[in-house]
Amino acid sequence: MYLIENTTEFRLESASAVAIGKFDGIHLGHQKLIHKIIQQKAEGRLATVFTFDGSASAFFGGEEKELTTRREKREIFEQMGVDVLIEFPLNRDTAATEPVDFVERYLAEQMRTAYICAGSDLSFGRRGMGNYRLLQQYADTYHYQVELIDKVKMDGREVSSTRIREAVRAGRMEAAAKMLGTPYSISGRVEHGRELGRRMGMPTANLLPDQDKLLPPRGVYYSQVLLGERVYRGITNIGCKPTVSDRRLVGAETYLYDFEGDLYGREITLRLLAFRRPEMKFDGLEALQAQMREDLDAGRTFTNLDEFFR
Repeated sequence: MYLIENTTEFRLESASAVAIGKFDGIHLGHQKLIHKIIQQKAEGRLATVFTFDGSASAFFGGEEKELTTRREKREIFEQMGVDVLIEFPLNRDTAATEPVDFVERYLAEQMRTAYICAGSDLSFGRRGMGNYRLLQQYADTYHYQVELIDKVKMDGREVSSTRIREAVRAGRMEAAAKMLGTPYSISGRVEHGRELGRRMGMPTANLLPDQDKLLPPRGVYYSQVLLGERVYRGITNIGCKPTVSDRRLVGAETYLYDFEGDLYGREITLRLLAFRRPEMKFDGLEALQAQMREDLDAGRTFTNLDEFFR
């Protein structure tokens, strides 16, 4: 996948099929758009995703935490078969671009757009005044085809990043997974911790999520860990370890079942499947250890795993 970042000056070498959006979460609705541009590769067009470096909501005010970090988005787009990812700088100058100028300069001239798919809520350019109707209006002028893609609905409501964010904040990981088409994930490198779990005979892998990553409520979750081509059953604590630490740094600490080896420094993807219990402060290490054993036993017999293995 060819990545264009930190610049507004670029030009694609051949005609492109473009999907425009924030793509926070890359949920089922987003995936529908991306599959459309992937199909256009059969016509010799570059499957191109145009998104923003820095979320529009954070720039203009509002939500700051993201369902999907920049790094996670890149990995997902590449896995899906996207040819070109444009992470367009979002600042005061680019946000003030007139929608017609956006169509002419970026879509027609620089991306050589031959096909655009868009949802009904698409907005771009100054004050977000660019929309699907404007794309249609200039389709003949700039020689591209534009297709309106219907929203994906679930339980009678549109699947959206807002709905998924609400589910994650409430710890409803199964609901989030249905809208995402896969469990809610956290990716990163395993860090050294205090190794308390190892000394207690229950070694864990520690992740420090990106500070912009939206995390569910603190507590214990049934989970999976993707390590290379392998998938391991896990049990994860999201929180600050209140029994053994005064630090307020929120991390994700996971015990991997049936795993032997050293994970320090390795890249993993943690999938949060379902909430088990809230984070608790115990009277001492003995009580903590007893609860950890109980959690491990519950995780080993957790029965809703099959639907998440792919």
